[in-house]
Amino acid sequence: MSQLRVEKVQELMKQEISEIILRELKDPRIGFVTVTSVECTGDLREAKIYVSLMGSEQQVKDCWTGLQSSLGFIRREIGKRIRLRFTPELTFALDKSLDYSAHIQKLLLKIQAEDAAKAASAADAEGEK
Repeated sequence: MSQLRVEKVQELMKQEISEIILRELKDPRIGFVTVTSVECTGDLREAKIYVSLMGSEQQVKDCWTGLQSSLGFIRREIGKRIRLRFTPELTFALDKSLDYSAHIQKLLLKIQAEDAAKAASAADAEGEK
């Protein structure tokens, strides 16, 4: 199957799954979920959905459990919305890239604050001489 078609289906599935999670899932455990990407196999039989979950540790666990229990519903809705010969088997995968980028941002801000404190103390030392 052409790579271009697979990429188009992946993007369409990402949009549709985001819409389903946002508007149609009624599970109270599912909180702030972002679908970051979808990877399909070349034959479009399997799809891995990368999601980013926000909240406390317990909220993330509850949200993950809610997403896992809604896989059948999401697959059925994808089958209705996207005309494919076979509806792909769906699996969720946790995407930690947003957490990692937030961690890097905190480290950079900490380093910047330390540099500013060193520069201020050096300026004070110069002023006393």
